Amino acid sequence: MPLRKTFAAIAVATLLIGGCSYSDDTLWPSLTGGDPAGNPTPPPATAGNTGTVSGASAAGTGVITTSAAPPLGTTVYQAVPISTAEPTGTFVGQKVIELRNQLVVLQQTIATHNAQVQQLRQETGTASDRYHSLVAAITARLQVGTTPGNPILTNQLNQAQTELDRMSVQVGRMNAESNAVASDSSMAAYILESSRAAYGLSGAVDEDHRQLAVLEDEVNKTVVSIDRLLNELASDVARQTTYISRERANMTTLSVAVKNGEMYGQSLSNRAFTTVPVTAMQQQGVGGARRPLVVIRFDNPNVEYEQALYTALKGALDRKPDAVFDLVAIAPTKGATGQSAVKSTTTKRHADQVLRSMSNMGLPGNRVTTSQTSSDTLDATEIQIYVR
Repeated sequence: MPLRKTFAAIAVATLLIGGCSYSDDTLWPSLTGGDPAGNPTPPPATAGNTGTVSGASAAGTGVITTSAAPPLGTTVYQAVPISTAEPTGTFVGQKVIELRNQLVVLQQTIATHNAQVQQLRQETGTASDRYHSLVAAITARLQVGTTPGNPILTNQLNQAQTELDRMSVQVGRMNAESNAVASDSSMAAYILESSRAAYGLSGAVDEDHRQLAVLEDEVNKTVVSIDRLLNELASDVARQTTYISRERANMTTLSVAVKNGEMYGQSLSNRAFTTVPVTAMQQQGVGGARRPLVVIRFDNPNVEYEQALYTALKGALDRKPDAVFDLVAIAPTKGATGQSAVKSTTTKRHADQVLRSMSNMGLPGNRVTTSQTSSDTLDATEIQIYVR
């Protein structure tokens, strides 16, 4: 048909996986038949120069959904009041004064770290708010449509990246504070052990032991406060590190969307969890023949396939989060002789282009295998993507 020569024909196909059990016989509708569940087949959707899409509507494909920033801890270290006492004149009494002074210094150090932690939490929260505000503005503009590489969106994207980098720096500083507090925790443990060991020193009077008991209680309370702050800091660092890593993947997807002036969805890396071995039987479809999830035909210089490709990949990962994809590049041999090398090179270039698009959408490289073949029935390069 003329339409097929003008646009890229991109179709979502049926995939049957042997040895697995699902509620339906197929994961996706067939290329040639009706809905396996017996429902009417929806009309093909079209989107600009992307050709027809069967089984995956281009509408509603997306909103780039950045996840909310994880909550930061709220613990505020408060120094435990330290008692004072008159010197007893004994060696043990002198030891009590020495340990008490060490505890005072420790509490001052912890108070300094606590102030820095609270400031970092505030700065991180502010950067997070600015980041999400910028991403929301970019997403809203993409939803209503815009020009490819819109400079306003590009500027907002750079600002969002700056805020994300700022959060990353602040998490690094949080980690440094966590290490410092851990060192303080070791010092608190040393003071506690020293105060307990002082009970065994000879030459003490009853007042010395009373002061040691009071000091031990104060050190114990300080240790509990330090441990609470340390545990919360460790949790903050772990959650924020995971969150920033996830948002970087989303920023990659958003960057491609701004470049193309059209919406993608959340990064595919957030849907890819584990890679599992797949047997030869599981790679087969009906009658031993696999059907492609997506077919991209490069029959004109400007094939706009990315939105439909994203829709198909997202649908596959929604249904099977551990899916692995096979990209097969098919070079045409039909036509004038002596052109095989040129066509093979062109096919490889198109395959690299599609693979790069999949990577930009957030799909990890270890989830895609590539291969190349040829066909004497095609007059243009085809990139076929299979799911397993």
